[in-house]
Amino acid sequence: MTIRVLLADDQALLRATFRLLLDAEPDIDVVGEAGTGEQAVTLAREARADVILMDIRMPDMDGIEATARITADDDLAGVRVLVLTTFETDEFVVAAIRAGASGFLGKGVNPEDLLQAVRTVAAGESLLSPSATTALIGRFLAQPDPALVAVAAALGELTVREREITAMVGAGLSNTEIADRLTISVATAKTHVNRAMMKTGARDRAQLVIFAYENGLVRAGTR
Repeated sequence: MTIRVLLADDQALLRATFRLLLDAEPDIDVVGEAGTGEQAVTLAREARADVILMDIRMPDMDGIEATARITADDDLAGVRVLVLTTFETDEFVVAAIRAGASGFLGKGVNPEDLLQAVRTVAAGESLLSPSATTALIGRFLAQPDPALVAVAAALGELTVREREITAMVGAGLSNTEIADRLTISVATAKTHVNRAMMKTGARDRAQLVIFAYENGLVRAGTR
């Protein structure tokens, strides 16, 4: 299955660089380029991409607003947004995740890591760089999102295994790592994660991480 990618960045040179990198992969196809946030929203509807590489600083509409509009559109429910920016600060990390982004990477990321990130979010997983994860957790713990605090009661709805796996997600483990630790299949680990997200009201894996921290299932530095 080919992953259809839309590039949204106001710098033509960067778009060309990303296109060369992505189009060289047999399982990835760049289906469009947008130079503004408004164009990104329009092309998201027209190009039917699986993943959008979204810059934050763009003319007429920034990447955060464009992401929010895309993820709020029921017709684009399958589209995943991977924010790629030079501004890897806690404000932007939090804003991107709250807007519905599935991943957040700095533009200094290695080409191999970018390719893996595209494949990861296309597969339905959430992805954050280590520095973005640290910023995200610190920011949410200092200023919790009321919507996430409100679902704290959902902790009691989780089974013992779901709590265990939620803690592992909060500690940064992937589904494969969780499966290895618990001696279960990756598919079973993913099912538990999805059920935990459903019960806690977490929209994606990043929000499940925050839920784990806010409810004491994991603490900073745990792995």
